[in-house]
Amino acid sequence: MTIDYNLPTILTLIRIAFIPLLAVVFYLPWEHANVACTFIFFLAGITDWLDGYLARKMQLETTFGAFLDPVADKLMVAFVLVLIVQQQASPYLAVPAAIIIGREITIASLREWMAELGQRGTVKVSQIGKWKTMSQMLAISLLLYRKDLYGLPINQIGYGLLYIAAALTLWSMVNYLSAALKPMMGINRHKLD
Repeated sequence: MTIDYNLPTILTLIRIAFIPLLAVVFYLPWEHANVACTFIFFLAGITDWLDGYLARKMQLETTFGAFLDPVADKLMVAFVLVLIVQQQASPYLAVPAAIIIGREITIASLREWMAELGQRGTVKVSQIGKWKTMSQMLAISLLLYRKDLYGLPINQIGYGLLYIAAALTLWSMVNYLSAALKPMMGINRHKLD
């Protein structure tokens, strides 16, 4: 199998390369490290939107790109959530982070299993999943920035948005599991006949 390194795929690989860069900047003893980390995470978000847009617009969608894009997203989110929880050690932050990371692992596994059953289309991205992603990205950005801005308690707002993201995460996971259950039950019934 050859891998086509087109522009959307290169953008996805750049997003993955941002992960170690963000880690280095996160631990720098520099007073503006939080701003730099937020900026890197923001750039990663732009590459996420741009690679999908360009793949559709330029008709450069590939199976490798379809595989790599969600992997890059999940790696970035899980990694940054671990950094944030480590920095602001609190069960109030660890619980929603664990819910989000756990859901990502569960749904990735479910998609793989459904693909093996020839039912991958039953676990496509939903509108709730898009809202979850948006609130999650905004929450993570605010938690990376941490400091109050123009009197706004940025870190507390980030906490609130992370709880909203965790609730949407659970909701979308239930929807995915429900959608996958019907074909799985049909396959199991067919095997019993």
